[in-house]
Amino acid sequence: MASSLICRETQSRVSSVLNRDVKQFGKKYMFDSSEETCWNSDQGEYQWVSLQFPQPVNISEIKFQFQGGFAAKACRLEGSLQDGEFKEISQFYPEDDNSLQSFPIQEAPVVDKVKIIFENSTDFFGRIIVYTLDILGEKTP
Repeated sequence: MASSLICRETQSRVSSVLNRDVKQFGKKYMFDSSEETCWNSDQGEYQWVSLQFPQPVNISEIKFQFQGGFAAKACRLEGSLQDGEFKEISQFYPEDDNSLQSFPIQEAPVVDKVKIIFENSTDFFGRIIVYTLDILGEKTP
C-alpha cells in the first residue's frame, strides 16, 4: 500500500526562495502540514524542487497544493538512481487553484532522487507558491 515517502532523512533542495527569506518562505514549509506556511520561489523560469530519499523508492503518486495565481501550468517529474543522470518519468498539468491536487504516476522506475520541474507558472513573473508537497509510493528493499 502506498504511503508518504518523505521522512526526516529525506533531503530537499529548491531552485530559489523569495527574497532569500528562508525563515518565512523556506522549503521546509512544504512538508510541515500547516495551511499557514508555504514555500515561495523567487521569480524566474523553471523553478524546481528536488528530493533525495534515504533508500530507493517506487513512486505512485504526487500531491500538491499551490496558491491560486502562483501555480505551475506544466510540471515534469524526473528521477535517478544512485549518481545516475535524471530521466523524465512523467508530466502533469495542475489546475490554477488552491485545492490539493493528486497526480498518479504510471510505471515509475525505482529511484532514490527526484526532481520536480515547474516549467512555467500562472504568475507573470514565474513565481511558484506550494503549501503542500507529498510523494506517495513504496520503499524498495
